[in-house]
Amino acid sequence: MTLINCGVFIAGLGGLGGYLLEHMLRLGPGFIRAADGDVFDETNLDRQLLSASSQLGRPKAEAAAERAKLVAPGLDFEAVSVFLDGENCLRLLRGCALALDGLDNAESRLVLERGCAEVGIPLVHGAASGLCFEAGVVPPGSGMLARLYPPGRQAMDRMARGPAVAACAAIQCAQAEQILRGERPTLWGKLLTADLAGPSFDISTV
Repeated sequence: MTLINCGVFIAGLGGLGGYLLEHMLRLGPGFIRAADGDVFDETNLDRQLLSASSQLGRPKAEAAAERAKLVAPGLDFEAVSVFLDGENCLRLLRGCALALDGLDNAESRLVLERGCAEVGIPLVHGAASGLCFEAGVVPPGSGMLARLYPPGRQAMDRMARGPAVAACAAIQCAQAEQILRGERPTLWGKLLTADLAGPSFDISTV
């Protein structure tokens, strides 16, 4: 398998972000930058791969950097302990060929979507709640997330369970791998929604 030697940005290192990081470290793109300004607390232990009782109170970015050195010591990895916002988004995206959404709110996702549109790179979206999740690939400039999350609509980020978080991240990374191989991802401009309790799955164009 040949990957394009390029950068990947992971926004968020919590539930989704921890699994996204683990998969991408093992996939091995040319460069990974990951950002999160939060620290671990006890509520993270049930679903966040990077969390542990020994990590409580520790910045998530620090734990990510430690994990990267352990799993992929030769990989060019940058962990940034900041929350993504309108002021730092373009800087965080600099040099990256795609972005992975591990965020937990609609406002930050829309900031990331606008940033990806400005630099012209795809955004691999994901969100989970309970045993449900959604995932898709946002073409740059498409405004897909702006349509998905109009003003007043709550994002799917409430009480996510571990299986949904892990499954969502796996779908996202499979889509990212297709992009890194120079292929058009199967969820380009589309949204997969799933309920693992059913289980049920659906794909729609947004």
